[in-house]
Amino acid sequence: MSALTDITKEPATERLSFRAPPRIKQTIERAAALSGQDMSAFALSAAYERAVSTIQAHEVTRLTPEDHQAFFEALENPPAPSEKLRAAFANHQERVVKR
Repeated sequence: MSALTDITKEPATERLSFRAPPRIKQTIERAAALSGQDMSAFALSAAYERAVSTIQAHEVTRLTPEDHQAFFEALENPPAPSEKLRAAFANHQERVVKR
């Protein structure tokens, strides 16, 4: 489903307004005309697509096949705790749990 389809299914009740330099406005107007949309629909669709992409980039972790294998191998066969980890756990027990 495209961003524009998502946008047009909901009633537009919120307002966005911003100022732009003339060069940017002219570029957006030209791109909107070339795509057969009015400027508002074009700008809203572009902003929405960028917002979704930005959110996904921050919320989704993508692994290479090698990293995927290493991650699940570590989950299934975790290494024994190191001395530093044991000390950190003991410190946590003393400072947080025993309060």
